[in-house]
Amino acid sequence: MEGERGPLLLIGGAEDKVGSRTILSRFAQLAGGNQARITVVATASSFQQLVGQRYMALFTALDVAHVDMLPVHDRVHAQRTEPLHQLDEASGIFITGGDQLKLTAVLGGTPVAQRIRRRHLAGCVIGGTSAGASAAAEHMMAYGASGIPPRKSMMQFAPGLGLISGVVIDQHFGARGRAGRLMTAVAHNPDLLGVGLDEDTAIEINSQGLLTVLGRGSVMIVDGTDMTYTDIHRVPENTPLTIFGMRLHVLSSGYHYNISSRTPWLPTIPLPIPPETEGIEGEGI
Repeated sequence: MEGERGPLLLIGGAEDKVGSRTILSRFAQLAGGNQARITVVATASSFQQLVGQRYMALFTALDVAHVDMLPVHDRVHAQRTEPLHQLDEASGIFITGGDQLKLTAVLGGTPVAQRIRRRHLAGCVIGGTSAGASAAAEHMMAYGASGIPPRKSMMQFAPGLGLISGVVIDQHFGARGRAGRLMTAVAHNPDLLGVGLDEDTAIEINSQGLLTVLGRGSVMIVDGTDMTYTDIHRVPENTPLTIFGMRLHVLSSGYHYNISSRTPWLPTIPLPIPPETEGIEGEGI
């Protein structure tokens, strides 16, 4: 019998790895602190061993009890039973950056992907940074162009890992100018909620669908519920879109958003001014 699903911690990439490490520390805390068992999934990266070892070292330095890396390099590895045992033992599963299409092409439909979903439903915390954040959604932002004005063909969907439905998540949001493609995604189907994550910024989503922002950047939420018009269905490819009534919210650290009611919330406690940290270039397309 499934219990309460675990939290999701989705990061816009380039999270602070050398300063306060607020976001990574929060993931370790959610996974059980010094009793945590974290499995790093670096399948999305072209440098899987290097990236996996880096996150293993980072979590070890945060006094996590046990950290390992999932040895899944291709679909053959994803069909084996050994990775399933690792996932069953984990209290936290952390999916690194890289190429979200590589991640889903390797894991999609395999026992590993099914087990990650099952572990999440059983209470395991799942983290994803950059490509790992985009891939968490059922409707994944596969790739697209930069730019502010939304254009009909500036983004492409693909099926994601399905850890959360009803949202589409983009990352490296402000640094790579991705507002246009997120608005385009919502214009395709206004029932989707668009979430754009800045670098070194994360959203923590609990089992009730309450989203909380942490980190030094901001999160843009694009809500198409009250849209009254879009011409996306009738204009040629690469044409700028016309959209009436799209709502945008911008949230910084400590602010909340209820995904079910599509309502932003003020913080319940006074917020400190976040410290300045240096960004680190990350992966993700």
